[in-house]
This record gives sequence, C-alpha cells and structure tokens, in this order.
Amino acid sequence: MALSTFVLLFKIVLVALLFFIAFNLMKGLIQIASGKHNGKRLSHFLGRRVMWSVVVVLLLLLALGSGMITPNPRPY
Repeated sequence: MALSTFVLLFKIVLVALLFFIAFNLMKGLIQIASGKHNGKRLSHFLGRRVMWSVVVVLLLLLALGSGMITPNPRPY
C-alpha cells in the first residue's frame, strides 16, 4: 500500500514538473512576443527550463533503475 502511494506521488511530481517546464516555455515566448525583452531574462527562462528537464530525466532514470516504475512492454 505504501509503495503504490509513493509511486503515485512520484508520478504527480513528474507531471507537475512537466507543467512547470511548459509554463517557463510560455513565459519565454511572452517575453519574445512582447518585444520588451533583454538577453538576461530570456536566458533565465531557457536555463530554468533546461535545468528542470534534466531533473525530470534523471528522476525517470533513477526510478527505472530502481524498479519503482516499469516501462511499457514492447508493442510487437
């Protein structure tokens, strides 16, 4: 019971991180579209998005390696 709760919580955190990455992508797009941007702000949003993407990939690799989550079986 506790393991399934932990797996569900882990998946919720991953989805929240993906939404946060998409939010940073949209904020960068708004900065570009507004025309009032400077290089520091745009690189800030890009760097934050890349950093959180790396965190998501590392968490997925750690979960797959530990056996907490299993990938889908081959479709053929």
